[in-house]
Amino acid sequence: MSEQQYHPELHVYEEERNDLIDVAVGFGGFFGVLFLIALVATIVSLLMK
Repeated sequence: MSEQQYHPELHVYEEERNDLIDVAVGFGGFFGVLFLIALVATIVSLLMK
């Protein structure tokens, strides 16, 4: 193996990264999952009364 592949400054990204969009999508997805869990828990608690 070539020793050059372990140098991070020589690494070429396959695609451009937009950190703000990555964080926004991650936050939105996590919020959506938690909102879905809360919605299901609310419906179940109302049906059990």
